[in-house]
Amino acid sequence: MSKTGLVIQREYVSRVKKASFIVMTLLGPVLIAGLMSLGVYLGIKDSSVYNVLVVDLTPSIAADTSDTALRPLFMKRLKDTPQVKFSYTTRGMSNAEFDSSAYSLMLVLREDILSVPQAEMVFRSLPSLKARSYIKSQVEKVIEKEKLALHSIDPDTYQSIRTDLDIMQINASDGEASYQQEQAFVGFAFAVLIYFFIFLYGVQVMRGVMEEKSNRIVEVIISSVRPFQLMMGKIIGVALVGLTQFLLWVILSFILFSALSAFFIPDLMSAGGMAEGMQATQSVIEEQGKDAMNQATLTNIAELILFRINWPLMLGMFIFFFLGGYLLYASLFAAVGAAVDNETDTQQFMLPITIPLVFAFIVSEFALANPGGTSVLWFSIVPLTSPVVMMVRVAMGFEAGTLWQLYVGMAALIAGFLGAVWLAAKIYRVGILMYGKKVNYKELWKWLRFNT
Repeated sequence: MSKTGLVIQREYVSRVKKASFIVMTLLGPVLIAGLMSLGVYLGIKDSSVYNVLVVDLTPSIAADTSDTALRPLFMKRLKDTPQVKFSYTTRGMSNAEFDSSAYSLMLVLREDILSVPQAEMVFRSLPSLKARSYIKSQVEKVIEKEKLALHSIDPDTYQSIRTDLDIMQINASDGEASYQQEQAFVGFAFAVLIYFFIFLYGVQVMRGVMEEKSNRIVEVIISSVRPFQLMMGKIIGVALVGLTQFLLWVILSFILFSALSAFFIPDLMSAGGMAEGMQATQSVIEEQGKDAMNQATLTNIAELILFRINWPLMLGMFIFFFLGGYLLYASLFAAVGAAVDNETDTQQFMLPITIPLVFAFIVSEFALANPGGTSVLWFSIVPLTSPVVMMVRVAMGFEAGTLWQLYVGMAALIAGFLGAVWLAAKIYRVGILMYGKKVNYKELWKWLRFNT
C-alpha cells in the first residue's frame, strides 16, 4: 500500500473508532427521525382549540331583509370549527381583562371595517398559521357579503363571474408543463446538505492538522511521508469518514422514522388518519374561496416528486459536488491548519474561505425565486460556489442546449480542486513545521513563492 493510502487508512480508522463518531452516528438519526416524526405528528394532528372573543364594534344593522332585529355586522356570522370557536361581545375589553379571561384570542373589529379593512388580534401565545388563516378568511367572507349587499349585487352572480386564473407554464422545447421553480426547492435541500457537510468535515481537517502540529506528532510522520502525501491522505480519509457517517445517517434515519411512524402515530399515518388531518386544512382552503385539493393536484405533486426530477442524475451529482466541494475547501482548511498554532489565529484566514461558501448559500436562496437568473448560471459554474448552487439547477433539469453548462461546472470544479490543492500544498509543506510565529497574509505569499 502506498504511503498516502496508509495515511488515509490511519485517518479513517482512528476517527471511526472515536467515541464522538459513534455517539453522533447513533444520536444523529435519532434526532433526525424524531424531529421528522414530530413534524408529521404536529402537522397532521393539530389539537389546539382557540376560544376567540369577537369584539364587534360595528354599527347595528338588520341581519337580513326578513329580520327586523338590529345587531352588529359580525354577530353570530363567523362559523365555528372543532379548533376555532367564536364568542361575541359589543363591549371593548382591556388587555389586562383579556389576560385574566378564559379566552385564547381577542379579535377586535373596528366600526369602520368596511371602508378600512383592518382588525386587531390580541393573544397570550401566538396562534397557529392555520388558525389565523381561518379567522381571517371568515371575517373577509362577511365583509365581502356585506359589500355585495350594499351595491345590490347578487352573491351567486358574483361567484359566477369571479375568476381565478391558473397560468400553466409550458416548456416550448417539449410542449409539457414545467415545474422548475417547485423542483428548485428539492435542489435547495440537497444544497443545504452539501453546505453543512463541507463546513463540518472541512473544519475537522483543519483541527486535525493543528492537533498534530501542536503535539509535534507531525515531526515524526514527516520523516517518512512527504507533506503532500500527508495532506492528501488526511483530506481523503476525513472525506471517507464523512461519507460513511452520512450513509449511516440516511439508513438509520429511514429505519427509525418508519418505526416511529408505525408505533407512535399509526392512526395518523393510515389513509383515514391522513384524510382526517387534511380535512381541517382543506376546509380552510375552501373557506378562503379556493378550490379544494383534488385528485389532479395530487397527481401533479406525485409527478413533480417522482417523475419530473431525474433522481439518478440528482444523486450522482450530489455525490460528485459533495466530494468536489469538500476536497476543494478541505485543502484550504488544511492549509490554514498548517499555517497557525492555535484555533484563535484561524479567524483571520477563515473569513476569505467561508465568504464564497456563505454567498453560494445566499445565491441558492435567490434561485428559489428566480431559477433562471443569470447569477444562478454563473455561480453554478464558479468552483467556489458551484457545489451548492449547481444542485438547484440539477433539480430543475437541463435542456439539450444547456447540458454543456453542467459539464463546464464539473470540469471547473475539478480544475478548482486541483488548483486549491496546489496552493494549499505550498503553504502546508512550509507551515506544518513552523512554530511560534504569528503568520499573516504577507508571510503566506512568501510561502507560495518559495520553491523547494
